[in-house]
Amino acid sequence: MSEQQPESHDRDDNDDLAGTFDEFDQIVAEESDRDPDLAVIEAGSRTLRAQAGPPQGDPVPAPPVDPEVAKALLEVEQELSTRWGETKLEPSVSRIAALMDVLGEPQRAYPSIHVTGTNGKTSTARMIECLLNAFELRTGRYTSPHVQSITERISLDGAPISAERFVETYQDVKPYMEMVDAAEEFRLSFFEVLTGMAYAAFADAPVDVAVVEVGMGGSWDATNVIDASVAVVTPISLDHTDRLGSTPGEIAVEKGGVIKQDATVILAQQPVDAAQVLLKKAVEADATVAREGMEFGVVSREVAVGGQQLTLRGVGGEYDGIFLPLYGAHMAHNAAVALAAVEAFFGIGQEHARVLDLETVQRAFASVTSPGRMEVVRRSPTVVLDAAHNPAGAAATAEAVTESFGFSRLIGVVAASEGKDVRGVLEAFEPIFAEVVVTENSSHRSMGADELAAVAVEVFGVDRVQVEPRLDDALEAAITLAEEEAEYGGGGVLVTGSVITVGEARLLLKRG
Repeated sequence: MSEQQPESHDRDDNDDLAGTFDEFDQIVAEESDRDPDLAVIEAGSRTLRAQAGPPQGDPVPAPPVDPEVAKALLEVEQELSTRWGETKLEPSVSRIAALMDVLGEPQRAYPSIHVTGTNGKTSTARMIECLLNAFELRTGRYTSPHVQSITERISLDGAPISAERFVETYQDVKPYMEMVDAAEEFRLSFFEVLTGMAYAAFADAPVDVAVVEVGMGGSWDATNVIDASVAVVTPISLDHTDRLGSTPGEIAVEKGGVIKQDATVILAQQPVDAAQVLLKKAVEADATVAREGMEFGVVSREVAVGGQQLTLRGVGGEYDGIFLPLYGAHMAHNAAVALAAVEAFFGIGQEHARVLDLETVQRAFASVTSPGRMEVVRRSPTVVLDAAHNPAGAAATAEAVTESFGFSRLIGVVAASEGKDVRGVLEAFEPIFAEVVVTENSSHRSMGADELAAVAVEVFGVDRVQVEPRLDDALEAAITLAEEEAEYGGGGVLVTGSVITVGEARLLLKRG
C-alpha cells in the first residue's frame, strides 16, 4: 500500500523564556485574543520554565553507564520484586492511603488527569503529556507496565526520571513504606510502592500537573487516591475478566471509580453497556461529560509516511493539519481523546469558548512517541513491535498493519502471558499472518511455547506454525521467513502478545 507524504512540519527550537518581565509582557500581548486570565497564567508558566520541549532520542532510557548506579538500581528492583507482583491484588486502597498519609499527602500538591480504560491508556497518557508540555506546563506522568526499564514508569517533563533519581526517590520513601508495612495486615505491593514513589517525585519536582494511568480497574486501583479534575476512559473491552468482570458493563463499574465529584469526564467510544454505566456514574458525581463521536472526535484521517494526517474536533472547535507519527485508526482516536482531555483541563467547553493554539497542538502531536505500540525498529525486512495482548487490541493492531504497510508476507512472533485470551488474540491476527512463530518471554507468567503452539495450530493449521522457545531464536526465524520475500521487498515481522515480549524484543533488535 502506498503511503502519502505528510506535510512538512518545522519544529522551531523553544525560546529561552526564563527571563525578564519584558518577555512576560510580550507573551501576554501575543495571547491577547485568548482568555486574559488564562493567557497570564500560561505566560507566567512559560517564564518559569527554560528549555522546554520534547525529549530527544530514544524515549526508552538506556541502562546506567555508572556501574554503581546500575548496581543500586538493580538492588531496588530486587527489593521491589519481593513484594506482591502487579497481578496479585487486594481490592483496597487502604495501604496506599496510609502511605500517602505518612508522606504528607503528596498527591494533593498538584492537579491531575486520571486515565483508565482497557486499551490505549499509555499512548493516550503520553499524548496528553506532550500537549501539556507544549503549553509549557511541567508534567509528571505515571504509566505501567514498562517496556524495558522500570524508570520509564515515572516521567518528568516527557522523559523518564534518571536511574539516580529513581533510586533516591525509593530511598526517601522506604522508611515510610516500612512504617505502613508494619501497621497493615499485608505489606505494600510492588505497584503500590511505585505509585507512592511517583506521587512523591511529582511533589518534589514540583510538577504543574500529573498524568496518571491506572494499573488495573479504577475504584480500588492504587492510583485512585487522587482527586483528578479530568477523568479519561479509553475504550473498554474484555481483559482481566477474573478480577474486573465478564462483560464491558461489569468492567466499567470498576473503571468508573476514577470519576470524582464535579470532575470532567472524557469518554472514548464505548460498548453500549459500558457507556450506560459510566454515564450513570457521571450523573451521580455531578460530573460534566464529553463523549467521542458527540462532543469531540476524529473528523478525517489519511495514511501518511511515518504515521497519519488528522483533522480533529475538540470540545472547543476544529484542529486541522495534525501529523501524528503513530499508525492506525485507534491511535487517531487516542489523539482525539487526549486533545479533549487537555481542553477540559484548561476549562475549554465550560469556562472558555475557544480552541487551543493550533500551531502548539500541531507541534505537540508531531513529537509524540509510544514505544512498543506499532513501533518500527528495523527495516529490510521491516520489524514492527506492538504490545497488543487482548483480542480488541489485536484487532486494532491487525487493522493498522493492513492499512499502513504494504506487506505481501507478514510473519508473526507471539509470546503471551498465562491467563490471557490467546485464542482471541491469534484469531485476530490469523488473516494477516502468513506464518506465526510462537515463543516465550522471560517472565514467570509467560505461557509455555508448546502450550501456545497447541492453540496456534488450531487457529492457523500445523503448516503455518513454528515453535522457538527462545525469543532470540524466534526473532531470527521470523526474519528469515520474511526475507523469503526479499526479492520483492514485501516481507515483514510483527512481534506482539505482551508488553514484556515487546520490551525484550526491542532490546534484542536495538542491540543488533
